[in-house]
Amino acid sequence: MIAEKVRLPEKRTGGNENRFLIPNSSESGIPPGTCPNIDTYRAVRLCSLKEKADKAETLHKPVLPGEIVALMKPVSRLVLIDATLGLGGHSEALLGSFEDLSIVGIDRDPEAIGLAEERLARFGSRFKAVHSNFSEIESVVREMGFRSVDGIVADLGVSSLQLDSEDRGFSFRFDAPLDMRMNRDSGEKTAAELLEGLSEEEIADVIYKFGEERRSRRIARWIVNRRDEGNPVRTTTELADLVARAVGRKRNDKIHPATRTFQALRIAVNREIEVLEEFVADSIDLLSAGGRLAVITFHSLEDRVIKRSMQKASGRCFCPPKFPKCVCGMTDDVEILTRKPIVPSEEEVSENPRARSAKLRACQKKQAVKPR
Repeated sequence: MIAEKVRLPEKRTGGNENRFLIPNSSESGIPPGTCPNIDTYRAVRLCSLKEKADKAETLHKPVLPGEIVALMKPVSRLVLIDATLGLGGHSEALLGSFEDLSIVGIDRDPEAIGLAEERLARFGSRFKAVHSNFSEIESVVREMGFRSVDGIVADLGVSSLQLDSEDRGFSFRFDAPLDMRMNRDSGEKTAAELLEGLSEEEIADVIYKFGEERRSRRIARWIVNRRDEGNPVRTTTELADLVARAVGRKRNDKIHPATRTFQALRIAVNREIEVLEEFVADSIDLLSAGGRLAVITFHSLEDRVIKRSMQKASGRCFCPPKFPKCVCGMTDDVEILTRKPIVPSEEEVSENPRARSAKLRACQKKQAVKPR
């Protein structure tokens, strides 16, 4: 049976208190060296974001919202995790559709959390936000006090907040430092630092593997040649111009020649692919019987990982045919709900062009899971 509805716990006090707050007080407006109480910190921080929050609905259109709502309807009176909260578009659609639903939203971007909390404030205690990475979903759920949850949603695309930010380095539409970190407080290397530290072969492999760019070796050569001349690539404009010169651009090209390179670097900087298989496995483990997992991808490599992970959890073995024993880690925990991925309608794509490459896959935890 699906677990009974559980009231979301209040924010904790003690050692892990900051996990449920927005960090990075540098933008909060609080004078350095002061130590405000939690309520003051949150009030000042959210006031500083209010102007942006008022624009959140127009800034961010969630992809496939109707399809997500339909998939989650069977678990709509219970507890759901929005593993990639972003600006809260999917959470808003779900909370607005099901009055008995409670949601915990996870995101690694502190600014996105602030905007989402403001956007979803009208839902009161039915919504809680956690500053974390979706790859840490298991520890987040345990810290919230749940043994299991009834639905998990993940949208693996870059949020509109990040793409439209002029200083985050995700888009070549703005001249900005080549950063690309989802969480700028993470201490991880920026895209510029990655390009300064990797060899030509490693850069080419990153661009080919994560961007599926056939001309990756030529692009990598140009990047390293410029670096060897004492002028490493440091901004979005520099990288976009370099790639355009390296590979050329035809008049009928529908996308900028640097698009795949930017995508590859973003995935590498944030280690997006390497955690996906583990995320699916952890999510399925966290689901109560009958619970559902729905994942939206925007990149063929991501989609292949999600598809294979769900198939492996549904009893499909990927070992070579002549292997006497399964060693691929196959289980029989879920039923696939989407034999083919759900894609946006032409109408949605015309209204929201960023939805054009989206694919939605979903599975449901079986009522009786075989022991491992």
